[in-house]
Amino acid sequence: MADTTGLQLRSLITAQGELQISLARVAIPEPAADEVVVRVEATPINPSDLGLLIGPADPASFTTSGSGDDVVVRAKVPQAALAGLAARLGEAMPVGNEGAGTVIAAGSSAAAQALKGKLVAMIGGAMYAQYRVIKASDCLPLPAGASAADGASCFVNPLTSLGMTETMRSEGLTALVHTAAASNLGQMLNRICLQDGIGLVNIVRSAGQEKILRDLGATHVVNSTAPTFIADLTQALTETGATIAFDAIGGGKLAGQILNAMEAAINARAKGYSRYGSSVHKQVYVYGSLDTGPIELSRGFGMAWGVGGWLLFPFLMKAGPEVGARLRARVLAELKTTFASHYTRVVSLQEALDLNNIAVYNKRATGEKFLIDPSKG
Repeated sequence: MADTTGLQLRSLITAQGELQISLARVAIPEPAADEVVVRVEATPINPSDLGLLIGPADPASFTTSGSGDDVVVRAKVPQAALAGLAARLGEAMPVGNEGAGTVIAAGSSAAAQALKGKLVAMIGGAMYAQYRVIKASDCLPLPAGASAADGASCFVNPLTSLGMTETMRSEGLTALVHTAAASNLGQMLNRICLQDGIGLVNIVRSAGQEKILRDLGATHVVNSTAPTFIADLTQALTETGATIAFDAIGGGKLAGQILNAMEAAINARAKGYSRYGSSVHKQVYVYGSLDTGPIELSRGFGMAWGVGGWLLFPFLMKAGPEVGARLRARVLAELKTTFASHYTRVVSLQEALDLNNIAVYNKRATGEKFLIDPSKG
């Protein structure tokens, strides 16, 4: 790999509150004994990537200068947000949680050599790049017939959706609620629950999203913008008995509405009255922040409840290597069915910095998932 260089996308926020996104040409080092060099051929833009790529920058302030490999995108970051970003100010940070590509060089270890020439999926950050040097243990060889695009999203969304059902089971439950449920992740979760016989209440935000899930066989789909939303949600919770929810929205009233509807569903079956509300614990795990505002709770759900955060990697660390290996094996076995991802646009690294494309993928809208192919162009 001597004298090899490649482009890498980086995001920087200055101490003065300016976001700068650019492409850097970096040297590709020789791999260590337990490492491989992967030519990246597909890497998705996930909501979790946008938190690092764009962060709290004002969408209305984006500008661009330069062209080709020298393009620089700039935007203003509100001063109020800088205190929470102190650890990254002034540092040009590589972006991209996961991806897939071909191993073009390998270190001397048996594990690394076994991957040479193979198509692999990867997890570990810095994937928005033409090449990635990474430990062999962070690579997952893709099955025959799979493409880089098939494997590009085989970590974050699949393992997150499986992690939700594992968390549900670990708490002794048999049903769950999911918000923003028509997303790629939500569609995966729906397929898992149908396959595994898990009760799932899907909360969406439009009639179009409701149709997407019903066409995929979803049983319980409720529209948060419908005038009958609370009644519909309570009925779905009564039928499924779900008392655990995973919320991608974060801010606003939805978490509180879910807890209140859970309480109403439980009380509809209660044999007696308690001034403290039901003794059944109701839990909302927030794993996303499509709404960055405060979480608003209207307290009508008794005293047995909780709202907390849930993230994939802490879950995997707590679950242990055996559970992680079992979940990854299932993802590979069902890569083109249960865990298939669908992309609306494939862009190059340079095209990922086009303001028109940023305006689309930064909306995080259902049905607009971008895939970066760093080898394109």
